[in-house]
Amino acid sequence: MPESRSIDEMFFGTVTVGERGQVVIPAEARAEYEISPGEKLLIFGHPAGAGLMMVKMSGMSEFIEMMKGALALAENAVSEQDSSEESP
Repeated sequence: MPESRSIDEMFFGTVTVGERGQVVIPAEARAEYEISPGEKLLIFGHPAGAGLMMVKMSGMSEFIEMMKGALALAENAVSEQDSSEESP
C-alpha cells in the first residue's frame, strides 16, 4: 500500500471515457496499486457530484473487517465504563 504522498506524486495522468463508458487505468497506476486484470473495483460518486473514486474491493473488505474489530473494542470499553459507573 502506498505511503502518504503529495498530490503530484499521486497524479497518473488523464483518461478518456470511450463510447461504451469505459476508461483505461494507466499502467503506472495499476502497478503502483497492484490492480490486476479481473480485479473488482468499487466506484463511489463524489457527494457534490465532482467525480468518481475507485477502490479495490479487496482493500475495502480488509478495511471493513479492521473497523469491525475497532468497533467491538469500543463497544467493550463503553460497556465496561457503564458497568463501573453503576457499581457503588
